[in-house]
Amino acid sequence: MFVETCIAPVNIALIKYWGKRDEDLILPINDSLSVTLSTDEMCAKTTIAASASFKCHLMWLNGEEVPFEENPRTMRCLKEIQRLAVAKGQLKFPIDWKLHIASRNNFPTAAGLASSAAGYACLVYTLAGLYGVENEELTAIARQGSGSACRSLHGGFVRWHSGKLKDGSDSIALPVEPAEHWPELHILILVVNDARKKTSSTKGMQRAVETSDLIAHRARFCVPERIAALVEAIRKRDFQKLAEITMRDSNQFHAIALDTYPPCVYMNDVSHAIAEFVHAYNNAAGEAKLAYTFDAGPNACLYLLKSDVSAAIAAIQTSFPNDMGHSVEYVKGIPVGCETKEKNGFNGNATLPIHDKNLLKYIIHTRIGKGPQRLDKDESLLDLTQGSPIET
Repeated sequence: MFVETCIAPVNIALIKYWGKRDEDLILPINDSLSVTLSTDEMCAKTTIAASASFKCHLMWLNGEEVPFEENPRTMRCLKEIQRLAVAKGQLKFPIDWKLHIASRNNFPTAAGLASSAAGYACLVYTLAGLYGVENEELTAIARQGSGSACRSLHGGFVRWHSGKLKDGSDSIALPVEPAEHWPELHILILVVNDARKKTSSTKGMQRAVETSDLIAHRARFCVPERIAALVEAIRKRDFQKLAEITMRDSNQFHAIALDTYPPCVYMNDVSHAIAEFVHAYNNAAGEAKLAYTFDAGPNACLYLLKSDVSAAIAAIQTSFPNDMGHSVEYVKGIPVGCETKEKNGFNGNATLPIHDKNLLKYIIHTRIGKGPQRLDKDESLLDLTQGSPIET
């Protein structure tokens, strides 16, 4: 039995990917730019085993068996990795050996928190390790599983180039700056609803391309300007500019979702209350201290600097009170020091909106992080004698 175990990170886009020019190859209509989050708090973990004794491909996700050979995207990723392995001519085992795959996310799946991006990035990265394939072509393969998965194969700030070629060979993700470039950048994820979303990203994008009048304008005029400005802001570590561009692009993305016919609604009332809170917070501070972005779901991802985390958490706790507010199960991830000196962080000079209790399920505090990593055998999700998933 040959076994490989890896982890891969979540990435959250500052400039959104929304809409495809090719559904099968998953080629986007515009570039996108993301931040890779630390695997210490959020990641997908995958173990893949190959053995002559396995009768068929089997896959388990979060402990439940899921289709593998019937899934065209997973099979496409496998076939592409196998093609490269055969071309390289250094196979450790016969190409027709079957695989057992176990994968786990330590965060909600299909809730708008980029679970498919982390999952497919981890699948492709682990397959590459198992078959001895080098990394240079992996983003184009991961893209064919889940578009934004290509961005999770790099750490730090990552740009997915939409490309122009019909075969998609130039639609790849490349690093803009590593995590070490801006280590002060932290992230707060406000989990509003961790249930599976009603309209998948795949269906939402397809419907938007077919029916939205705004989407083509965004792809042609808005995104190129924003990408250029955002890359400059990142390189200068200009948080004010990053915050404005990020929030404007998030707003426009959700405007396109509403311009879709019938409309796709991913944000809910709590999501809009969070956006209102962020603007009130920034107005009271006299500058942008927080930047929100919402993917295809109601949960908020807030970017901020490390020095502002404790004050921001205190303000969130004030504006969105929660009975679990002081529990370690409520504010997860990197420990946060309590802000007690200043009410809401503004010396009591500002009043933030106060909402009903328990609108947030929990908060994850994380930071910018690195790309996928290989793990030791003792981290395996599969029993190394039977090839069956280990119960956790």
